[in-house]
Amino acid sequence: MKYSLLMAALGLAAAPATVALGRPAARLVVPAAQQDTTADKMLAFQRSVGGWPKAVHEVKVDYRRRLSAADLAAARRDAGKEDATIDNNATTREITYLVTAFRNTQNPAYKHGAENGLRYLLKMQQPSGGFPQYYPESNLYRAQITYNDNAMIKALTVLKAVADKKGDFALVDPALVPQTQKAVDQGVQCILKTQYVQHGTLTVWGAQHDRVTLLPCKARAFELASLSGDESVGITEFLMSLDQPSPEVRRAIAAAVAWFEAAKIPNMTVADITDPQQPSGHDRVLVPAPGSTLWARFYDLDTNQPIYVGRDGVKHSQLADIENERRIGYV
Repeated sequence: MKYSLLMAALGLAAAPATVALGRPAARLVVPAAQQDTTADKMLAFQRSVGGWPKAVHEVKVDYRRRLSAADLAAARRDAGKEDATIDNNATTREITYLVTAFRNTQNPAYKHGAENGLRYLLKMQQPSGGFPQYYPESNLYRAQITYNDNAMIKALTVLKAVADKKGDFALVDPALVPQTQKAVDQGVQCILKTQYVQHGTLTVWGAQHDRVTLLPCKARAFELASLSGDESVGITEFLMSLDQPSPEVRRAIAAAVAWFEAAKIPNMTVADITDPQQPSGHDRVLVPAPGSTLWARFYDLDTNQPIYVGRDGVKHSQLADIENERRIGYV
């Protein structure tokens, strides 16, 4: 079942040797034809726990960057850090790349790296079936169920590809197939349990949900407990991708689509404009656009109205009421 509604633009809504777990495979001696320099970099950055960081020393990990032998050695020395995450495509990106690199090169190190990454995803899944943003680190909101930026959905999508033996994922250890299927099933149950009930009506999801109560919860100051017009799209589309969906899944999809219909902002669009009077020199504004449809990124849990929040954590009903830096950034 597909709904064209979910494909509409979300204007405001703003991835033969044994290698020890997480240890880079550069120690393996393989012919040059069996090597992929990007995959080698990924193995160097893989943490002992099996996942990958999104940044190192506050610098985004970029595998296109040329790395010296000293750089790679430094990365390997950080293997014990607890900064592995599924945020911003980290870990799911590397797993996906490594399984393809293994197919292309038959370098066993890449297969082991991908499998260790998959085992990391299995380890980080919580009893609720949800996935935290980081693991094992659990400071602040990082331990909460994280739909934000589609983190949990990307993890489930990779696990589902293994369970379905889809494409290059059919090359990984067959023992992972039943494990990943179980994880997907548990993840779907978490999705169903976290779908928010508003005044007796099933709606959509928040960007983060409390790992105990399963209710939408706050993250950063400008990420209040709310309903998400962005992340809920990816969640709904994931549910629609399931084969032979249960009545509960069908009900969840129908309720989400009904919510999107009710929450749409018709005949408006977002325009990025030049404005010398703004600190950034430009701005983002709402303007009339007959036939266009928008959804806000955040909606109030009680009123179902769009909300806009700045770094002060104060809720506003108009985009223009928050600071310029947030208007052009994360709303």
